[in-house]
Amino acid sequence: MSPPDKQSALTRRALLPAGLRDVLPPDAAHEAMTVESLIGCFETHGYERVKPPLVEFEDSLFSGPGAAMTESTFRLMDPVSRRMMGVRTDVTVQVARIAATRLGHLPRPLRLCYSGEVLRVTPGDLNPERELVQVGAELVGTDTVDADAEVILLAADGLRKVGVERMSVDITAPRLVPELLPALGIDGAASPDLRMAIDRKDLATVKRLAGDAAEMLTQLMAAAGGRTEGLERLAKLALPAAVRPIVARLEAVTSLVAAEEPALEVTIDPVENRGFEYYTGLGFSLFSRGVRGELGRGGRYLVDGVQSESSCGLTLYMETVIRAVATRLAVDRLYLPKGTARSVGAALRDQGWVTVAGLDPDIEAIGDAARLGCTHILRDGASVALEAIQATHKS
Repeated sequence: MSPPDKQSALTRRALLPAGLRDVLPPDAAHEAMTVESLIGCFETHGYERVKPPLVEFEDSLFSGPGAAMTESTFRLMDPVSRRMMGVRTDVTVQVARIAATRLGHLPRPLRLCYSGEVLRVTPGDLNPERELVQVGAELVGTDTVDADAEVILLAADGLRKVGVERMSVDITAPRLVPELLPALGIDGAASPDLRMAIDRKDLATVKRLAGDAAEMLTQLMAAAGGRTEGLERLAKLALPAAVRPIVARLEAVTSLVAAEEPALEVTIDPVENRGFEYYTGLGFSLFSRGVRGELGRGGRYLVDGVQSESSCGLTLYMETVIRAVATRLAVDRLYLPKGTARSVGAALRDQGWVTVAGLDPDIEAIGDAARLGCTHILRDGASVALEAIQATHKS
């Protein structure tokens, strides 16, 4: 094969399917350190790590909250059992299964955390990637205001630890509209189109379809925004008794989160439902000012088991989190000239250094250290900054 043909073959081998990518140095190391830092934060709050498999049988992957994931899942047949399997699109579904089955005997509330890759048939609207990294936590088996607030505050703690700044959380009530429309006498035939119009904040269509309920629905839509102003608007509405507990829960959770985290901007959207279809209580989305897309989202759902358990969880999207991290962790790399004793290198690594060994005695050490991305070089048993040595040589 001629050199041009060989180069073309290498180029073809480097091509990947749409939405998949190689993560290279130093980005891969930065992502891994960020993931472990988030998990470490969750563990200090009492959340224990679990590791579900990448592939599961369809009947378990699509049970409970997984029913909403059927259209976005890659499927394949297990050659051993001859049963259909799916590649996970969301780890929350798997953690729910683990909590209901293998950990069903443990006392509640159960606190679990996880990290791992997911694969989706189509990318999201704001993210072209189909292979994503998720980090999350689930608080299983308790349904209280404090539990909802704990999960939201846990997300804020973890994101702050890895360097995300200027955070906000938008807290939603996905069940409000589905339960409000029947209470307002909206018949089932009009409900789907009306709900779509509400999701899109399409005031004209809402007024056309809602009839006598249009005024209340438009006022609910107008309550989206800052927590204080939004709650004041909600308090003025004569809502049916069936949905008042939902609004009361929204007020209680947002007030608790705002009191515990004054630096966290809290907004509300009582009618938002898109992306929260399987949620049975409040939902939330996390953002960082100036960063495109959600840092993550979460909320309350039912674990599908022998007896369904109310649980609250969060999922962080690492592709967005990485973009939001203000500064990357700098790693000092110490160059060990050829001939440095192995014991010396081991002692330096015990001190926290990342060492890079020189392998060729004929290569000048300073140039080799710079070429290999080292920040320091070992000289006479001591680490010396490479910049200082280069500045001395220039002068």
